[in-house]
Amino acid sequence: MTALRHGKYPFILAFLLPPVGIYALYMLSPYVQAIYISLTRWSGLSATQTFIGFDNYVEMWNDDQLRTALRNNLILLVVVPVLTLFLGLFFASMLNVGGRRSGQAVTGVRGSSVYKVVYFFPQVLPHAITAIVFAYVFAPSNAGGILNNLLEAVGLGRLTQLWIGEPKYLVWIIVVVMTWGFVGFYVVLFSAAMQSIPRDIYEAALLDGSSRITTFRKVTLPLVWDTVQVGWVYMAIQAMDGFAFVHIMLGVNGGVQGAGDVLGVAIYRAAFAEYDFGYAAAIGVLLLLLTMTIVVLFMRVLRRERVELA
Repeated sequence: MTALRHGKYPFILAFLLPPVGIYALYMLSPYVQAIYISLTRWSGLSATQTFIGFDNYVEMWNDDQLRTALRNNLILLVVVPVLTLFLGLFFASMLNVGGRRSGQAVTGVRGSSVYKVVYFFPQVLPHAITAIVFAYVFAPSNAGGILNNLLEAVGLGRLTQLWIGEPKYLVWIIVVVMTWGFVGFYVVLFSAAMQSIPRDIYEAALLDGSSRITTFRKVTLPLVWDTVQVGWVYMAIQAMDGFAFVHIMLGVNGGVQGAGDVLGVAIYRAAFAEYDFGYAAAIGVLLLLLTMTIVVLFMRVLRRERVELA
């Protein structure tokens, strides 16, 4: 038995080493290369890389535009997940248990299957298409702006704005677009979680005279909380991106006065507009550290919560 036990470890290693080696080669080595490039001055067009230590990080510290991009990323990180998950829970609850209450039956709204398709539709669109559509939505009236023309058509012309031309609106426009693009996925995700809840629980709550809000707060939310937690982590990672939306809607400079800039666009601009791959890699390392920090914090909080509940 001892011989067999000793013989199984080489057998296991023989199967594990190839996939782990491939993973390290194609997934981990690019991170190591990016960290090294961030310590160099490199145009990306030559074979020579000049080692400059932490000069790129010092430049980042003094870059006001990068501070704007970082601030916008933090706004997206806080606001987009909250809005997306709130709307996802609300719509999923309406689709599954928000219908008319008759007797002891608890159902979703009429036509819920059609609504699920409608809500999920933005998720199947590429981000590029979504960004192009909303660029026309928020365009000026003389450029065919859908929102401004709609406001004028219903007699609210005084509310029209140069939406994409006003720096103070840019980051909030990106918030709206990202929320619209992501909420459908979470409607379907939360709907699947709610469908696994036994109907007997809802019917018991209905017999007890619980209101819709009380039923959601006391029954639905606790029973789908694990799914909400997973969605929160995933949504936080998505919110740290925003590259496609900002780049297509606002341009490589992040819109007027760079007010809509995000870290992903800053990386692209440094690498392919300014040909400073070292600085772009440094921003990429910053984004990696922020993302990993957020994920670790979320996972620790969720783990602590599970321990307390246990």
